[in-house]
Amino acid sequence: MGKKRIIRKSGGSVDAGLKSRSLARTAKKNIVAGTLHIHATYNNTKVLLTDKGGNAMAWSTSGSLGFAGAKKGTPFAAAKVGELVGDKAAIIGVKEVDVVIRGVGAGRESALRAFAGKGIEISRIADDTPVPHNGPRPPKPRRI
Repeated sequence: MGKKRIIRKSGGSVDAGLKSRSLARTAKKNIVAGTLHIHATYNNTKVLLTDKGGNAMAWSTSGSLGFAGAKKGTPFAAAKVGELVGDKAAIIGVKEVDVVIRGVGAGRESALRAFAGKGIEISRIADDTPVPHNGPRPPKPRRI
């Protein structure tokens, strides 16, 4: 009889250590207004908070919170990222943000809802998803 193996499920929820470490590294600045950039792809969700000049103040991704593989692209992971950046924004002192959303991933709306749930006023939402004018060149026809 060999050693008993213990199987741990990973990627199901936020790693508490990663979240607390991320909040501890937040600078205590006083910026009232900023811009929230949400980049939601099929595989990941990135949220970036900048000041009005475009300088990054706080950011997080679903991968940096401990989600792995296909779980990074889920709305649950995006909501956790939005909450974390909302907490960071509250520490910085942000009262109002403009939101710029890019991408077509599942986390578009849930990241924004979680951020808005932290009590920060959202003054403007813009969808800046890149759309190709004509797309890539089509494949050449099959010769049979």
